[in-house]
Amino acid sequence: MPLSPPAPREHIHTRRVTCQGFRRTDGLWDIEGHITDVKTYPFENDFRGPIEPGDPIHDMWIRLTLDDRFEVRAVEAVTDKSPYAVCPAITPNFQRLIGLRIRSGWTQKVKELLGGVEGCTHLVELLGPVATTAFQTIFPVLARERARGGSVDGDSPSAPAARKRPPLLLDTCHAFRSDGEVTRKQWPEHYTGND
Repeated sequence: MPLSPPAPREHIHTRRVTCQGFRRTDGLWDIEGHITDVKTYPFENDFRGPIEPGDPIHDMWIRLTLDDRFEVRAVEAVTDKSPYAVCPAITPNFQRLIGLRIRSGWTQKVKELLGGVEGCTHLVELLGPVATTAFQTIFPVLARERARGGSVDGDSPSAPAARKRPPLLLDTCHAFRSDGEVTRKQWPEHYTGND
């Protein structure tokens, strides 16, 4: 169901966030995020001069290369357009993400490493949907491969440790809470409810 009809209004700003996930031929995964901010009116910018409607004030990209364990193996961050000349200078700091795993605590760790003056607000914000896109990209493919008898990270799906390991999605949201109906049906061995 879409939103209800709005009150009369004037369109002022559009932020677009696009994330895509790719499986590489070398077995790693590329997760890319792109963010733009566009105004519907012209305005002056001290760094760039006049900015016309539709010309992004922010145009930024990030690519995380991950392994099957969601560990960051490589990072590329690019600022194509920004309101200040100094903005692109911070992108090398995003290399600090190498070695981190996307899992519980990811957002907090990103803010510790890249929050405030250590990063770019917009690229840091983009890492949230990029992390979600990583789960949406990688988890279903690995789950299908496990179901077909393949192995991931060298673990045999029939090994006791693989059966006991909690699913990555467990307790990450309301639907995947350990005492909920989805967990009871999909991962009964990890269900903590009363029935």
